[in-house]
Amino acid sequence: MSTSQKDYKSYLGDIERLADEYLVKKAPALPDGIKEAIVKFGPWILLIIIVMTAPLILGFLGLGTFMMPFSYLGGLRMGTGYTVSMIFTFVITVMEIIALPGLFKRAKAGWTMMYYKTLVTAILNIVVFNLGGLIIGTLLGLYVLFQVKSYYK
Repeated sequence: MSTSQKDYKSYLGDIERLADEYLVKKAPALPDGIKEAIVKFGPWILLIIIVMTAPLILGFLGLGTFMMPFSYLGGLRMGTGYTVSMIFTFVITVMEIIALPGLFKRAKAGWTMMYYKTLVTAILNIVVFNLGGLIIGTLLGLYVLFQVKSYYK
C-alpha cells in the first residue's frame, strides 16, 4: 500500500480532528452544567429509548421481512430504500447497545461507538436522500458528542 492511500481509520481520524476543530474550538460551548447533565442522564435516556423501541424493532424486522417483497411493488427505488433502511436501523441499534456500557462508565470506547453510530446514521441519510436529517441531525449529534467528549476517558 502506498503512502498516498489511507485506510478507513485515518479517514475517521481526519473527520474527528475536523469536527473537533469546528464543533469544539470554533463553535460556542455548551455550559458545563448542561454537558454534565448530558453525560449523566444521556445513557439512561438511551437505555429507555432502546427498551421502548425494542418491541417495535423486533416487530419491524419480523413484519419487515414478511413485507419486503411487497415493498418492491412500489418500484425498485422504494423497495431498495426500505431494505437498506431496515439493515441500517438494525446496525445502528446494535451500535447503541454496544455503546451503552461504555457510556455508563464514561469510557472513551462508548463515546467512540456513538461517534461511529452518528457517522453510520449520516450515511443512511445520504443513501435514502434525507437531506434534513443529514444536515440537521448529523450536525446536532456531532456537536453534542464533541462538546461532551472531554468527559470520557
